Amino acid sequence: MFKKLAISTVLMTGIAMSAAPAFAADEYNVSSGMTAAGAQLGLHGVDPVEFIATANPIEGSAAYTVVHDGVAYYFSNEANQKTFEAEPAAYLPQNGGFCTYGVSVGKKFDGDPEYHAVIDDTLYVFLNREIFDAFNQDRAGTISKAATNWKDIRSTPVEDL
Repeated sequence: MFKKLAISTVLMTGIAMSAAPAFAADEYNVSSGMTAAGAQLGLHGVDPVEFIATANPIEGSAAYTVVHDGVAYYFSNEANQKTFEAEPAAYLPQNGGFCTYGVSVGKKFDGDPEYHAVIDDTLYVFLNREIFDAFNQDRAGTISKAATNWKDIRSTPVEDL
């Protein structure tokens, strides 16, 4: 009896642990591999609270990690970690951290924090300089199209787009 219970527990734990990263890979732009927290890294390890506050990509530290919705986020200090824990939605990058311009055309491209915009306390990231420059030609239109498309492609795996 104890042996069956132990095997069942191990199997259920394995299933639960494998489900979160798969979910994260579909709806969030994450780095490959796992963090020490057992989840894939979001926003390339950049501190999202500092990013919104200063519009600068400041690298976070694994010492200050929060796992939210199956994704690990790093913070540069404990205060930012606690700020995020209190209201994560206020600091998450739009479109799951995928390139906002890409989402506006129905694709999920990597969102590189080097190419970003913080507009009305909302973080948008982009694939590269060329895409960021295209975004700057029509910021409002791109954001609007991305918001509409995100509803349709949010749970679609990258390889299916």
